[in-house]
Amino acid sequence: MADVARRAGVSTKTVSNVLSGNVPVSGATRERVLGAVDDLGYEINVTARILRRGRSGLIGLAVPELGQPYFGELADEVLAAARRHGLHVLIEPTGFAREHELAALRVPRRRLLDGLIFSPAALDQGDVAVLEGLDYPLVLLGEQIFSPRVDHVTMHNVDGARTATDLLLDAGRRHIAALGILSAPTAGASRLRFQGYREALAARGIGVDERLLGRADEGWHRANGARAMASVLDSGVAVDGVVAFNDALAIGAMHELQVRGHAIPRDVAVVGFDDIEDARFSVPSLTTIDPGRREVAQVAVDVLRRRLDERETPHLTGTPPVRHLAALRLVERDSTPPRRA
Repeated sequence: MADVARRAGVSTKTVSNVLSGNVPVSGATRERVLGAVDDLGYEINVTARILRRGRSGLIGLAVPELGQPYFGELADEVLAAARRHGLHVLIEPTGFAREHELAALRVPRRRLLDGLIFSPAALDQGDVAVLEGLDYPLVLLGEQIFSPRVDHVTMHNVDGARTATDLLLDAGRRHIAALGILSAPTAGASRLRFQGYREALAARGIGVDERLLGRADEGWHRANGARAMASVLDSGVAVDGVVAFNDALAIGAMHELQVRGHAIPRDVAVVGFDDIEDARFSVPSLTTIDPGRREVAQVAVDVLRRRLDERETPHLTGTPPVRHLAALRLVERDSTPPRRA
């Protein structure tokens, strides 16, 4: 760093400020420092930084997969929120596998991370002790595990699915399929969204018809949405509405409906969940539930940063564990009929 400072004609403190990004530096000075870094081939010694500061400035994000658009877009939001705090993010897909989720909590490279934002899909209530026993800041996402001793940021899964189903019921639809049913006992989002679907039907005196339930144990992807929709249609049951437990399933279902000659929304109205970017550009554009993905990311990073500051400043009084539910929003587009005034 001293070599870089001499080459750039600045102090070592200025070099540190440029490389950490935590203190504003003028554009011209920043360019001079970065030019010297390139000229000299300087690389930050992360191990030395950790030993000196006790923090690396690197946090982890462990999610089931990036192939599901929701998690890919969530990762983008976490990266943006972390950048505002001067933090960098290491992303690790865990593949919906218990062993990979446990590894994300324990692997040796965990020592490089100041804290972890973790969206478990395979761990369950029996793993609470593992999460509570960690010696670094952890913020849980999703609904899979809840412990009053661990910070947790999630969404209104039940209310969101109930809102989606109510929209179709209000439009006069009575034969509404639910796509995204999972067999796994740890399938938290599926279980909660199915609960919201059931509650909306029950409030109108409508029972659940098993033929209208589309399974998607292979994952909530477009192809599985098409297969689940095909299975429901092949059963011979009448269908005039679809609540899909995520937007990818909904887009796959719309494809299958249109291939079979069903007009959307005239014959079958469709509602998704997640409000991914593709929902705006599907044909027809997809009505969906925005579960507050940006809020989830921002609050998770804010909470993690607060925990890091509390560890670095022992005299700060630690705040109680957070449980935050992001606000949801119904986004109406062309896959459902316009509501009457």
